Amino acid sequence: MTEGTADRDDAERFDLAAQWWVRLDAGALTASELRAFRAWLASDERNEAAFEEACDLWGAWERAPKALASAYVAASAPAPRRRWPPVAAALASTCLALALGQEPLRLLWRADFRTATGELRTVALPDGSHVHMNADTALELDYGGDRRRVALLSGEAWFEVEADPTRPFVVEAAGAEIVARGTAFDVATDKTRTEVTVTEHAVEVTGAGAPLRVEVGRQTAFGPGLAAVEPYEVDPERVTAWRRGRLYFKDKPLGDVVAALGRYHSGLVLVVSRAIKDRRVTGVFHTDQPLEALRAIEKSLGLKSTRFGDYLILLHS
Repeated sequence: MTEGTADRDDAERFDLAAQWWVRLDAGALTASELRAFRAWLASDERNEAAFEEACDLWGAWERAPKALASAYVAASAPAPRRRWPPVAAALASTCLALALGQEPLRLLWRADFRTATGELRTVALPDGSHVHMNADTALELDYGGDRRRVALLSGEAWFEVEADPTRPFVVEAAGAEIVARGTAFDVATDKTRTEVTVTEHAVEVTGAGAPLRVEVGRQTAFGPGLAAVEPYEVDPERVTAWRRGRLYFKDKPLGDVVAALGRYHSGLVLVVSRAIKDRRVTGVFHTDQPLEALRAIEKSLGLKSTRFGDYLILLHS
């Protein structure tokens, strides 16, 4: 077998393993389907390795709900005894979605305002300030008396703050506070990094290391275990271009680019290896055409994709 033939065989094997994974996640299999799955696993040890790779890719092997893991065990057993009831299958699917990084239920409970995938929204606050919310963003408000506080629970927002010398305007994000009195600034947060970009005047960032003052045209960033860095120069128009339907990337890791595009695409886009996630991307993309952006990136980086419709896309070499 030539190297090219082996690569195609491995790719086809992984595609089939991924299809089995999707079918298991979609719900219980029939007895005959479980037997077919068990037979496929047993027919070649490479099949089992491919299925484990598919499970690892979605975090299913160690992080997925027990119901899904049990479905795999049942398929590997000498004979299937029962099917998971529909409620258990639905619970498994829901828990898996959360494990994949979908918005935790606690954000739904806390959020006063949120946006869906691809949705932009402007919220007028009681003091005359405005919050422009990017897609897939959640906010919690705490207004009253001398308080003007907004918690950015997830996502990204651009704040236009009405001046009030007696009441500072505070945005909480990832354990830190961004304090303003009359200015405009952008905050973007996820599990690994939070960025604060000032588009007018200045803000103070506290709670992420030593207090910092960030002036217009500059940005700071911090994350878990990483103090806010000294502000550096950026182009605010490019940072906030999402408000105008554009995304600008300059030498950004592919993993970050895919995450940003994910705000505008309701399906899942997964990059299969760390090496590919670290590939660099430069370009300008339309937020209303995320799939076109993915195709352009795939072509420019010489990548391939395995697609299960538009809902599930795997990027690989």
